Amino acid sequence: MSLKKKIILGFLISSIIIAILVIAAYINFIEIRKEIRYLELSDTLSSKSLQLRRHEKNFFLYRDVKEIEEVHNYLKDLKTILTKAKTSYKTGKLFSLEKEIEKYGQRFNRIELIAWNFQKEFNWLKPGLPEHADFFKLIESTFLERPLVNAGILKKVFLLKADSPAVRSLLELNTEISALRKNGEEILIISKALDKSAREKVERYISVTATAALFLFPLFLVVGLGSSFIISHSIVNRLKILTGAIEKTGKGDYSSLAIPAKQDEVGVLIKTFNKMENDLIEREEELRKKNEELLQSRKLASIGTLAAGVAHELNNPLNNIYLSAQILSRKIGQESCSGIIGETVSDIFSQTLRVKRIVGDLLEFAREKAPEFAMVDMVDVIAGVLNRMEASGELGDVKYNIEALEDIELYADVNLIKQVFINLFTNAVDAMEGSGALNVTINRVDTNVRIEVSDTGKGILPEDISKVFDPFFTTKEKGTGLGLAIVYNIIEKHNGKIDVRSIPDKGTTFTITLQGGESH
Repeated sequence: MSLKKKIILGFLISSIIIAILVIAAYINFIEIRKEIRYLELSDTLSSKSLQLRRHEKNFFLYRDVKEIEEVHNYLKDLKTILTKAKTSYKTGKLFSLEKEIEKYGQRFNRIELIAWNFQKEFNWLKPGLPEHADFFKLIESTFLERPLVNAGILKKVFLLKADSPAVRSLLELNTEISALRKNGEEILIISKALDKSAREKVERYISVTATAALFLFPLFLVVGLGSSFIISHSIVNRLKILTGAIEKTGKGDYSSLAIPAKQDEVGVLIKTFNKMENDLIEREEELRKKNEELLQSRKLASIGTLAAGVAHELNNPLNNIYLSAQILSRKIGQESCSGIIGETVSDIFSQTLRVKRIVGDLLEFAREKAPEFAMVDMVDVIAGVLNRMEASGELGDVKYNIEALEDIELYADVNLIKQVFINLFTNAVDAMEGSGALNVTINRVDTNVRIEVSDTGKGILPEDISKVFDPFFTTKEKGTGLGLAIVYNIIEKHNGKIDVRSIPDKGTTFTITLQGGESH
């Protein structure tokens, strides 16, 4: 075999190995990205299932009508998510979860109906049993939590028969509540199974990628070094003049040889060898640059993966802490406790909110999700965000005003757009230190929608204006520096733009321009 053919063969084998490695890595990357989306879906289902159970328990404990509405809202959210998920992921667990949620919703509706019927029957009984008035309040406050016990009280104390409507309602209520709780537990079990399955698939694909790299890269080195050895040995056997040069090349010395006066085969070979020396120098420099770029990319990818992983792991314990803090706050409001207890619980609650916000920022920063465009009413979206923030106390004493001459709709991802204004409004409240005026102006300019968010806060220094959208840049002592970077990325995904102008100690205005506004 000629020297030319040997070189071509060695290069071809190395290229095939590299191509196999690249193709395998790309295929696994596609699968990993798909499974990560599935992991996000399972995490959302698990989180909403936990919230559903929390509001269910609150309803049985406190009989708050708002909790019923929350239960129905979460049921609706879960059904919507599952309907969309089934088009992409046709797994038995998703269908099982959908069935359990459907049964849960039907059973909860029956419990509502039975509860109202019992209340009606009990109100009808009360006027005829004034001697048992002391039990009325007890039964009315606990019949959802302990229906069986209250049925016994009605039979033993009120002397009602077992087939009386009130007793029958309580017995039926006990049966339905027990079945509902089993449904709820099954929903949580399936949600956790989905989450576990998604994590295992992601880890499996990552393991396959790592195994392929560990196997093919050494093979590439072996083939490359083997080809070099064969070619060098052939040259050494036939052309002694190149022996020393090849040895130097093997040690990293790429010095050229003197070209013989006679241009015979040896002269041509030496010229080719000198050209190869120059190519090796350039290739080594290029390889060094590529390795530096690859190392930087891996560092950034590792940061994103670490952020996503840490955020996902923190979510569940944070939700539990948040729920516990809510319950403690409500309990303190009902009972008289010392000031330090109230302050401590309030501090726990506020710090938990802060950590949840940081975790949310990390998740949003690590997530690479394409927008899901739909027709959105911008006035309704912004008003909804402000109303929720006001209801949760996040606005403090800030007074807000929305100026919009008409309803304005455009195609956008409603969840991402909500995230934009949550971040902007939160920054504005922080800049105003919880007291001031927040103005939002929405109007159309030709075919675009322009939204201005202005506050009366402390403003931004001129030297910081150009850096406010950079990741991890912040002037807050407790900020993450991700909020405005996330806002900028979301607006970019919507093919829009965002500008900022500010006057120190007077206020800041963010101007967002989005395409495709339509008036109605």
